[in-house]
Amino acid sequence: MGYMTDRKRAVGLGSAKSGVHHFWAMKVSSVALLILIPLFVFTFGPILGSEHAEVVAYFARPFPAIVAGLTIIVGFKHFNDGVQTLIEDYVHGGPQKIALIGATCLSYAAMATGLFAIAKIAL
Repeated sequence: MGYMTDRKRAVGLGSAKSGVHHFWAMKVSSVALLILIPLFVFTFGPILGSEHAEVVAYFARPFPAIVAGLTIIVGFKHFNDGVQTLIEDYVHGGPQKIALIGATCLSYAAMATGLFAIAKIAL
């Protein structure tokens, strides 16, 4: 058994069954960000540098608030998926699990913070 090649050890084990889903999730979020980032820039850009009351009134409208919220959600989900791939490729063993949990907690905490800020301004 000690003389088996890596390929021989892997034959018959099957696939991990999650690679295609992860690949498509990254592709879909990439396309969504291709649409959302320009929308966010064109909705956020004109109000940048304005007075606080003006910004609050602007984001009280539904379209800018929805665009900003969707950009935050999709952006941080895409970030989480990308960091997960990076960690799985370069970190192994126990530190991998800790890094995956930390990265997921960080991305969801940042997402929640951004959505809270948008909700606080919009409502």
